[in-house]
Amino acid sequence: MDEKIGTRPHKLAIQNRAVGNITGIQDVVSFDENQVVLDTDMGLLTIKGKDMHVSRLTLEKGEVDVEGTIDSLVYSSNTSYRKSGESVFTRLFK
Repeated sequence: MDEKIGTRPHKLAIQNRAVGNITGIQDVVSFDENQVVLDTDMGLLTIKGKDMHVSRLTLEKGEVDVEGTIDSLVYSSNTSYRKSGESVFTRLFK
């Protein structure tokens, strides 16, 4: 069992395939207009769609809001990006 599970609630709410509210976020791995990749307490979450953007990010609380036309959500346990370095936000705000 993964020790991250249960550390804080992970919740995903999608409204009209246009707005997503996600809690239990550890980091934003990458984002562009076609996809947002989030490191959650339950593994990597890839959100694919059109005109995607992160409208609110509060890493201290582990919350993020995304907007755009949401086409798919996929979880994976791949965390190999951590071995290659820092997240996109860590690099942006140095």
